[in-house]
Amino acid sequence: MSETFVTIDLNPREQRLYDRVRGAVSALDPRASSGFRDVVLLLPDLTVLLARLLRDPRVPLGSKVLALLGVGYVLSPIDLLPALFLGPLGWVDDLLVVSAALSRILNDVHPDIVRSHWSGKGDALEALQRVSRWSSGLLSGRVQRAAKKVARSS
Repeated sequence: MSETFVTIDLNPREQRLYDRVRGAVSALDPRASSGFRDVVLLLPDLTVLLARLLRDPRVPLGSKVLALLGVGYVLSPIDLLPALFLGPLGWVDDLLVVSAALSRILNDVHPDIVRSHWSGKGDALEALQRVSRWSSGLLSGRVQRAAKKVARSS
């Protein structure tokens, strides 16, 4: 006996607002590379994921506090790298904070709960792993350079 899969397609009125906005942005220029759109939408996707986890009753209180801090940092006008002056480069600190919060939340929340709130392309956990590897590489390089400077000056 073969397994039968049931696909449930939501009509536009039942879709979440962010999912509709994301779909409209993705459909703007069908000739454009989907990779670029995915990179541009990564920070909003991760921020919306945090916001949805905040409202989920299955998420422990400690994880909700982390999610609140992550969303609060993204929405705050005060940043380490202000996007107003640095443009898209100013979103790097937001991306680091959001990915760090989500990485910690994944220790306390079942991956299926996280996947149920994901609007981005592909699997949520794969996206988080890619961002975590990128951010740890970025930060470890900076920490190593700073340690070398301190060692040379002493």
